Amino acid sequence: MKNFEHFDHLPPRAEEGRRGGAEEGRSGGGEERRRGGAEERKNHPCPPAPLPPIPPSPHPPIPPSSPALLLYLIPVIGFFPSLWTLYRRQGSREQLSVSRVSVTLGQIWVLGYFLLAGGAATSEFLTLRLLILNSFLTSGYFLVSVWLMVHTVRGKAKRLPGLSNFAERVLDKYLS
Repeated sequence: MKNFEHFDHLPPRAEEGRRGGAEEGRSGGGEERRRGGAEERKNHPCPPAPLPPIPPSPHPPIPPSSPALLLYLIPVIGFFPSLWTLYRRQGSREQLSVSRVSVTLGQIWVLGYFLLAGGAATSEFLTLRLLILNSFLTSGYFLVSVWLMVHTVRGKAKRLPGLSNFAERVLDKYLS
């Protein structure tokens, strides 16, 4: 490993003979070498190049209501704060809209999950196919939730075609 050591702090070979060689380096000469190396670096004719400035972020800052919206869109966990927001009917129009989408997605996923799992448990021939469909349904639910979270952070619309209108009609009807 000696070939890979950093030798900037070592004196030239001519000075090494005057100081006592390698033995002195082990017994205390290393302190002199360290100080000498630091002084040499300090007086070096080429100072280190300054670091380039950090460019501004290409993404807009997260709006203040987004942390709550991101909480609502977390798969499975976000269902409960979304349901609570809809039940109390307190929050901005955007929070209520995202809560409706989150609750509807969660309900569709739970219903599909249990129907496919129940079908797989009772069927002998379709068991594997239904379990694979179940995994696709779960993966789709998580991917749609992550996609909505990305759109929320970017400040874009948090609606799903067809599902948002369905959620507004059904949940407003039963929660009013």
